[in-house]
Amino acid sequence: MRADRRCGKEEPSVEIRTVAVIGSGVLGAQIAFQSAFKGCTVIAYDINDQALAAARERFDGLVQTYRNEVPDAKDGAAQATLARLTLTSDLARAVADADLVIEAVPETVALKRETYERLNELAPSRAIFATNSSTLLPSDLKDFTGRPDRFLALHFANRVWRFNTAEVMGTEDTDPAVYRQVVEFARAIGMVPIELHKEKAGYVLNSLLVPFLNAALELAAGGYADPADVDTTWRIATGAPLGPFQIYDIIGMNTPYNIMVNGSPEDQKLAAWLKENYIDQGKLGVASGEGFYKYS
Repeated sequence: MRADRRCGKEEPSVEIRTVAVIGSGVLGAQIAFQSAFKGCTVIAYDINDQALAAARERFDGLVQTYRNEVPDAKDGAAQATLARLTLTSDLARAVADADLVIEAVPETVALKRETYERLNELAPSRAIFATNSSTLLPSDLKDFTGRPDRFLALHFANRVWRFNTAEVMGTEDTDPAVYRQVVEFARAIGMVPIELHKEKAGYVLNSLLVPFLNAALELAAGGYADPADVDTTWRIATGAPLGPFQIYDIIGMNTPYNIMVNGSPEDQKLAAWLKENYIDQGKLGVASGEGFYKYS
């Protein structure tokens, strides 16, 4: 039986009740938790028990984070969110009753293709598919979905409870009514919808952020300055709260690496440096306890 609860207490017109999040990594877990926090029934999928155990730890950590940082999460609201979250490694179970499926798997076309072909077989025909891909255009993936009119990109920034943008980008095939429904869903779960009028690799955020982060990495990889000094320069000179290497640590090293390794020859050199000096040493950022900085 489907739940009557709609996502978002202040958006009764939003017809999305049940959300499946495919991939429970750092950002997938945040998307799932935020959606459940705002009233959705959420099923988070990942490939095996080990991945699900890591997701449970992320959800438990998010309970404490929300208590500390989100005003609406007092009086048990953060803990109560867990009751609306289900974890599973059964993809059919994850999407059986989904109104919206948000894909947050790694940035490889082959993996996304396989995921969408399976999703199209398993999800109900009403379900909207949305990719959280950082670099791929939705038109790169639409033919794999089996429902290009019900497919678009919905891109979140890391730390969704604080940096709460949700970039919405469709293709020429996306039904305008579906696009509006996803915009309203984003608003209902506490995001600020950023509507793109046409496809742009990197959306708005990453079109600005990726060149900035690459420029910082060039300074460190080239031996021009230490990461901490690059960050200090940026914070003092611009008044920004975070430097680029602090941002790297928040994002984690794997996503920037996956972007750069598929980029230009210069980007690939930076990817190799990042892999050798950080990824291969287990320095993946905040989530692993160490990246460019150490964390307790």
